[in-house]
Amino acid sequence: MADKKLGMGLSALLGSDETEFSELNRGEHTKTVPIIQLHPGKYQPRHNFSDDQLRDLSDSIREKGVLQPLLVRPHPKLIGDFEIIAGERRWRAAQLAQIHEVPVIVHDFDDKETLEVALVENLQRQDLSALEEADGFHRLMHEFSHTQEQLAQALGKSRSHIANTLRLLTLPGEVKDFLDEGIISAGHARCLVGVSGAADLARQIVNKGLNVRQTEKLVKSGAQTSTKSKPAKPTKDADTTALEYDLANMLGLKVDIKDRDGRGQVVIHYETLEQLDSVLARLTHSNASPDE
Repeated sequence: MADKKLGMGLSALLGSDETEFSELNRGEHTKTVPIIQLHPGKYQPRHNFSDDQLRDLSDSIREKGVLQPLLVRPHPKLIGDFEIIAGERRWRAAQLAQIHEVPVIVHDFDDKETLEVALVENLQRQDLSALEEADGFHRLMHEFSHTQEQLAQALGKSRSHIANTLRLLTLPGEVKDFLDEGIISAGHARCLVGVSGAADLARQIVNKGLNVRQTEKLVKSGAQTSTKSKPAKPTKDADTTALEYDLANMLGLKVDIKDRDGRGQVVIHYETLEQLDSVLARLTHSNASPDE
């Protein structure tokens, strides 16, 4: 599925206030279906559904109905039922509002298209948590070979936002748990990316109730203390640092370059075999001849 279609055609696919359903792409149609025939999608990128937000949306649906149809496909296992691709929050809120039927747009997506559309649709709505957003960016890059530049254009976000958000995935598990649970903000978490002892610092932030500016000072003072107490490590030259940055952006993973007089090692940090497979696939693709 092309980036242009995802970035510019998704609003038409889902139906916006300015788009009549008769103008939707061929192969799609709308209908009203019972709530019980809809099932959450297995490719849903959202992990958490805020109870307060669901209640607010439920109140709106109770008063005005479901204004925007859900995007669904025929359920791959349950004949006559549908799998939700986009709109699970509306489906959940409709149940709270005791609405028994909702409008849907039916499209016969395959698994790959379903995952890609679900990710992009949720990312465009801008109400994911920082980690959900980072995971969405990561999956689009590694499972569909999108670059940061392509994502920025398709999603209407800056390249720096995508790069900084992806870096949150390198945080220790405890810090990511704090972030995912809303105990610390994304601003706090960004201060801790790449910092030694990030989990200990995160606990200090929580215990002391520090804001982001105070967190920046804490991290800076910790770095100064560490520098005084430990022998300084050789600093990398600007060219090596730039190469690390470019490789990390291209692969979406942390990269270390160890260089001594023009010789050394490139270390790629990965957490799953799927990430390693993705790196190998990218390298193989980049080495292929144009005719292949």
